[in-house]
Amino acid sequence: MRVLFLAPQMPYPPHKGTSLRNFHLIRGAAAHHEVHLLTFAGSDLSSAGPLRDLCASIQTVPSPQRAFSRRLASFFLSSSPDLASRLSSAEFARKVGDILRSTMPEIVQVEGLELAPYFLGLPPSRHHPVVILDEHNAEYALQKRAFEVDRCTPRRWPAALYSLVQWQKLKRYEGMACRRANAVIAVSEEDKGALLRLDSGLDIAVVPNGVDCAYFQSQERRQSDATLVFTGTMDFRPNIDAVAWFAREVLPLVQKEAPEARFVIAGGGPTPTVRALAGASVEVTGFVPDVRPYLARAAVYVIPIRMGGGVRFKALEAMASGVPIVSTTVGVEGISVSGGQDLLLADDAPSFATAVLRLLSEHAPSENSGQALGRGMAERARRLVEQRYDWDRITPLLSDLYDRVSRAGMGRR
Repeated sequence: MRVLFLAPQMPYPPHKGTSLRNFHLIRGAAAHHEVHLLTFAGSDLSSAGPLRDLCASIQTVPSPQRAFSRRLASFFLSSSPDLASRLSSAEFARKVGDILRSTMPEIVQVEGLELAPYFLGLPPSRHHPVVILDEHNAEYALQKRAFEVDRCTPRRWPAALYSLVQWQKLKRYEGMACRRANAVIAVSEEDKGALLRLDSGLDIAVVPNGVDCAYFQSQERRQSDATLVFTGTMDFRPNIDAVAWFAREVLPLVQKEAPEARFVIAGGGPTPTVRALAGASVEVTGFVPDVRPYLARAAVYVIPIRMGGGVRFKALEAMASGVPIVSTTVGVEGISVSGGQDLLLADDAPSFATAVLRLLSEHAPSENSGQALGRGMAERARRLVEQRYDWDRITPLLSDLYDRVSRAGMGRR
């Protein structure tokens, strides 16, 4: 089949969640189908790497720029969520139409709700291809959770107000977009449940996020190191909240018992809030081309996420690397892990600090270090991702969905 992927950014190099997922889904689809890609990016394709061989064609459009005044007006005056106009581009819409006429793909896979306007604007027709909307998050649920976290802190009430408004707008818009697609992809059973609460009649397939287990082979770590590591894109709101909460509320509790503990925040685009955390015991690296050296030096990998949704690549990468993990429940939502078996779970600052200290003490050299709690959990977590979350196990689910919608002869609603 001919498949057209619409992506919000060039899926290569795969340095963050959206591009990671899109690259591996394209790679999996290209093994059995003719893949075409339309994405926001510059015209120079030299950085597209293996995509040039995987895709029958790649077309790009410059990323649109929105003035703050227009975004503010939309917040107050539009019934649509902010996300619906984030990637508004007449050129992109024109190219979608051109590709539909010239290439005639059987399937259009839309990577993210922000690209929904490009199929919502097409008039219903039996000649249109099947549209599959890949929901990287249940977006309304993400904003709901952000509101619930931010409303507890007065200085963050403006952010809470933003999320409250977006949550209400997204409930209507996201439900409408999912209904207009022929099929919807969710990244977890939890996200599938959230989307079904918008409309119980939706056709939703679960295609989880994954990890390249061979790339993230576990490495020997320094047993006496007390380094706590977090990786991620550091201009992403859930990540900003996570590291700020950990550095301000959890790390001081850890250092009462382990004064040598230090926190490393590795990831691109750190905001002023994140940069302000840097100090004697907190390192903010900025962009790193390879997170594996940071995972290798971690005594404990921490996932202090309190808002957001989907399945977090950072958790899968740490599990594949064989690093002991402490996470909030939200931080590993959608991953089939067991607290106390594969990692430690904690949802408040004292409990989180206690769990980190427990692993730091287990991490220290001892005669029984081979049986240490952290090492045992890390080994079980590594086996789990090998068995269930390696990309080679996940991408066949996408082909199964293509076959199903093709057999059903589904045209666009």
